[in-house]
Amino acid sequence: MNDQSTNVQTEKKYDLEERTARFAEEAISLLLRLPRNPINDRLVGQATGSTGSLGANYCEANEAESKKDFEHKIGICKKETKESKHWIRLLATANPNFRDELRTLWKEAQELLLIFSKILSSARGSN
Repeated sequence: MNDQSTNVQTEKKYDLEERTARFAEEAISLLLRLPRNPINDRLVGQATGSTGSLGANYCEANEAESKKDFEHKIGICKKETKESKHWIRLLATANPNFRDELRTLWKEAQELLLIFSKILSSARGSN
């Protein structure tokens, strides 16, 4: 029983759909705590869109109709992840009191970017 439980936990740890959803959820939780002002309102809207979009596009990639479609969707995931990093960086500049929490979020975005980059290079390498 313990071995099965451990295997399930390990599988979940590497479930990229779940990881991207949690990334967006963590972003939203943090973004909701930032003070409201014209700068943050704009940055928060952008960050919310890009952090959520990367997971949605990964879900679409998993349902791709062709290899080309898969590669295209993973490419979008990379773009949205890079965009997320950009907005998170600007939010850290605008909100120095939240810099450490935003840095943690940025680091997760960086890890996701490396994962999507590897997926894309592997997919293209098997042409």
